[in-house]
Amino acid sequence: MSVLSTRDLRKSYGATEALRGVSFDIGPGQYVGLLGPNGAGKSTLFQLIAGLFAPDGGALTLFGESHGAASSQILRRLGVVFQARSVDLDMSVQANLSFHGRLFGLSGSDLAARIDQLAADFGLSDMLSRPVRTLSGGQQRRVEIARALINRPELLIMDEPSAGLDATSRAALVATMHRLAKDSGTAILWATHLVDEVENADRILLLAEGTLRADGTPSEVLSNTGTTSLLDAYTALSRA
Repeated sequence: MSVLSTRDLRKSYGATEALRGVSFDIGPGQYVGLLGPNGAGKSTLFQLIAGLFAPDGGALTLFGESHGAASSQILRRLGVVFQARSVDLDMSVQANLSFHGRLFGLSGSDLAARIDQLAADFGLSDMLSRPVRTLSGGQQRRVEIARALINRPELLIMDEPSAGLDATSRAALVATMHRLAKDSGTAILWATHLVDEVENADRILLLAEGTLRADGTPSEVLSNTGTTSLLDAYTALSRA
């Protein structure tokens, strides 16, 4: 069963069509790169996946269920990192992670162990007692990603997750996410306009002007576009 499936998904804001019949599937453990320029419809797609808005047409299912009566069950299995910051700046790193963990029913030693592991994975162990406000933008971003993983989601969706990170931190985050998908079976949908972040993804989805213009492995995308680099393919398809 797919962890995420869309069929002819559509969403408009007034006369502006943000998504124009988008269809794709993501399976368990897949690392999928969603490439698209600003305004392509990536954030709208994420808002629909997270259940913040309903589509105007088509269908969207997560773990075989649709938002509505099943939303609470869906959200327990989903991790989300939006482009905009959403952590509580006045709480400590540990308090942010602890609060989010308790929302998912974690407590006691299980919650403490989960926080310690995520802090180690994201280089936050020495910052747990610090208010998030005192951290750099990149460090705050790492807190948000760790928080999204507190419930061990089966699908993690991330909208421009490397915003605020330097090149070294971006590369480390990419490596961490690949390891997560491989070791835990978590499916990852990583939205970005930076090709190097997803060039080693299992699959590439390329979204432009609300339309899905490519869906395949990186090598398939290159073959279908007659290009020799993912950047060239992205440029060609974005302008099509």
